[in-house]
Amino acid sequence: MKDIQNSKDTRGIEIQKVGIKDFDIPLVIQRKDEDNQVVCANAKVSVSLPAHYKGTHMSRFVEVLNEWKEKDNLLGVDIQGCVTDVVERLSAKSGYLKFKFKYFIDKKSPVTGIKSPMCYDCSFEGILNNYGEDDEEYEFILGVKVPVTTLCPCSKEISQYGAHNQRAIVSVKVKYDDDAHIWIEDLVEMIENCSSCGLYSLLKREDEKFVTEHAYENPKFVEDVLRDVVLKLRENPIIDHFEVECESIESIHNHSAWAYQQEG
Repeated sequence: MKDIQNSKDTRGIEIQKVGIKDFDIPLVIQRKDEDNQVVCANAKVSVSLPAHYKGTHMSRFVEVLNEWKEKDNLLGVDIQGCVTDVVERLSAKSGYLKFKFKYFIDKKSPVTGIKSPMCYDCSFEGILNNYGEDDEEYEFILGVKVPVTTLCPCSKEISQYGAHNQRAIVSVKVKYDDDAHIWIEDLVEMIENCSSCGLYSLLKREDEKFVTEHAYENPKFVEDVLRDVVLKLRENPIIDHFEVECESIESIHNHSAWAYQQEG
């Protein structure tokens, strides 16, 4: 059968990324202290396309993802191997792979110690650039979004009693070397410790009292949370690059407070 995709294109435009997105696939995630967790991941995968090719082979992206899913659960721990396979199958110079997924961590309530799963939006990204013989560059990016509580220092200072608090979302992306590793659990815990208080899916009365009072004694602006997270990331010797975004979904304003920092 004639392959139109392999026919020549004369417009002289090399496409930087072409592929598929919103492809759902089961993904096996290594956990820190427990059995692996199977999640439903949403994949985006692409390669560069030389100017002389009319199109890429879209089916090959799905083939690679499905094959790696069966390789002894390696898809959850070897993003580099998967994106390398994509680049080789499509004879490309560069490739990109991203999985977005919801990751569950059993979290104990602060006083009663009752376990209940907390859900965190996470992502794995792999970027591969092939510059020629023995000249290959790979980057891995781990991303997490952590919901926390913030309590306004200004509100506490000017009020005779009480202070307004709100939920905030702290988004962090980190890059580090292939031979290093950062656990999702550790990154989440670090971020929660930089807030006024962490969130829980299940609280009894004793726990709610603790959370309310702990946040009151630990007031933080969105700027405070961001700076504290930045300091913690700077202290980690294996992190080469990071991005931090903190959005406070205000409870007394019809807008969010927001802060962002990128380093490395």
